[in-house]
Amino acid sequence: MHRPAAAVVAAVALLFAAGCSSGDETRPADGNSDSSKGSATSSPSASSAAPSPSGPPATGSVKVVSTLTEDLKSPWGVAALPGGDLLVASRDEGTITRVDAESGKKTEIGSVPGVEPGGEGGLMGLTVSPAFASDHMVYVYFTTASDNRIARLLYDEQKPAGQQLGAPDTVLRGIPKGVVHNGGRIAFGPDKMLYAGTGETGETGLAQDKESLGGKILRMTPDGQPVHGNPDADSVVYSYGHRNVQGLAWDSEKRLWAAEFGQDTWDELNLVEPGKNYGWPEVEGRAGRSGFVDPVAQWKTADASPSGIAYAQGSIWMAGLRGERLWRIPLAGAEPSADPQPFLEEKHGRLRTVVSAGGDKLWLVTSETDTRGTPESGDDKILRLEVR
Repeated sequence: MHRPAAAVVAAVALLFAAGCSSGDETRPADGNSDSSKGSATSSPSASSAAPSPSGPPATGSVKVVSTLTEDLKSPWGVAALPGGDLLVASRDEGTITRVDAESGKKTEIGSVPGVEPGGEGGLMGLTVSPAFASDHMVYVYFTTASDNRIARLLYDEQKPAGQQLGAPDTVLRGIPKGVVHNGGRIAFGPDKMLYAGTGETGETGLAQDKESLGGKILRMTPDGQPVHGNPDADSVVYSYGHRNVQGLAWDSEKRLWAAEFGQDTWDELNLVEPGKNYGWPEVEGRAGRSGFVDPVAQWKTADASPSGIAYAQGSIWMAGLRGERLWRIPLAGAEPSADPQPFLEEKHGRLRTVVSAGGDKLWLVTSETDTRGTPESGDDKILRLEVR
């Protein structure tokens, strides 16, 4: 094990003391969770015996090539710049650091005013404008004293280190905040629109309330406005019935996939379509009930607690926090072509974010310094992976 069981028990006790019976990343050890390796299941059409002819091999591989950098503090969102360097958001410190993709050298570029960290909130999602080469805009999702919001900041590399971020320009405010379930992942899609995964803050009814921004996947213009083609013309709500979405990625056919924390039984990977209801809190995991969309893959919560996801080599790659492993979900079109496969089990601790670096390369970010891990020397780290 990467950390002693006593640390997990202590973290659970702390979460209960905060008044939440089942947070996203630490759950009761004696609950319904089952840490058996066979607890990951894909949709009924998937077969572990042989992949679809159009899918990748049923069995994959992961190689940790190197450690890019170390000693990051509560890393959460990560975005690749056009030249390959990485921007990394610190959830608890409210800062953004640039990491050289070759040397691993870290340079703090600035802080985001108004960030109020606490519980699972703080400076979370991070992405760069599709037109970054000309507009130099960095987008962030963060918790304030009153809400979660999305803002953009001008990144001026010519200014001194630590002073390179301009004042935040808020593009969307009013996303509900809580001690838990703040969502936080943002990304620009192939359509150059901005998507955000939000949480229901522990107030489960928000997920089914289409007037609330909580428990949703949102789609908006870079200015934060509703997009033509959204289910409701005057709303940024794209899909609903989500508990806590922290992973967003698109496959080679521009389909949107999302990873979502379950409560005590099933974590989910969902294929997201506009206007669809993904069930929470009426259902958790695969239920086969009319009106709700079943996940394409699900995991016992002890084995996943999924955060970031990425697409590479024909598969979705999903980082697990409590599960302390990287999951591979091979795809044949809109379905898994084989059962999910775990890698790096308990080798690097909690895993927060995974980012495609092109071809067979991924960046993988650990999450041991977020108050729920057991940091060791060098934590937190960015690992360079080769995958198949």
